[in-house]
Amino acid sequence: MPHTAQKFAEIDPVWSNVRSEALEMAAHEPVLASFLHASVLNHERFEDALSYLLAQKLGSMEVSSMLLRQVFDEAFHKDPDIGAAVRADVMAVLDRDPACHSYLEPLLYFKGFHALQAHRVAHWLLGQGRKAMALFIQNRVSVTFGADINPAARIGRGIMIDHATGVVVGETAVVEDDVSLLQGVTLGGTGNEEGDRHPKIRLGAMVGAGAVILGNIEVGECSRVGASSVVLKDVPPCKTVAGIPAKVVGEAGCDQPSRKMDQIFDREKNGEGNVPGGLGEGSGR
Repeated sequence: MPHTAQKFAEIDPVWSNVRSEALEMAAHEPVLASFLHASVLNHERFEDALSYLLAQKLGSMEVSSMLLRQVFDEAFHKDPDIGAAVRADVMAVLDRDPACHSYLEPLLYFKGFHALQAHRVAHWLLGQGRKAMALFIQNRVSVTFGADINPAARIGRGIMIDHATGVVVGETAVVEDDVSLLQGVTLGGTGNEEGDRHPKIRLGAMVGAGAVILGNIEVGECSRVGASSVVLKDVPPCKTVAGIPAKVVGEAGCDQPSRKMDQIFDREKNGEGNVPGGLGEGSGR
């Protein structure tokens, strides 16, 4: 193994895998070689590649990708915790999404991953008192990736936002570690009230496609929310809820719903013949 590759593997195994996969892809798809060199292989760190890619996607006539990249680079440099969260998110996608077959794919192609990492930078900017820049990034993410995440929302590590289209996360929402959100999820308020008014999604929970969770309520640890459900009250830990309004329809079915991504509810087993049998469409890439 060349010295540089060995160094990457020892210090940063996620980045080492990304680079190796990019080299292999470039060899098999020469048309993409320039893209892969610009996006991955010309960079020393995962953060450098990510800042380049995000800036290319989110830059505009008003704020060029070159200027925007400086903002991303500054955030990654000054807050190493962002980089640690990014790597945890890559591992989460690879672990949970059956359509993901490499470390490289989320970095290059998955807009849920892109939206989440851009949010991490916007959240950091807000904490630095740079609200205008944070809101600019939020807007560009919404326009480009179809996901609207308020910069003030607090989001943990090991998160998968699958597909991302239509995801809305409000200002005071909290998403803890190891949560999976599918497309069309709304973590919203119930009106024009102020203060702490958005949902809290606890460790290891999974929220199905199109689910709407409203108000300052909790979705308990390791619970499941069925697709298209409307959740208006707290969800106990380790339960499955479904319906409009959502009600408890059974146990979560496993220790870590966000990782297993099991979206089928066994009606006969749980004795609930009047509720939907599925929790929603899974990874459909």
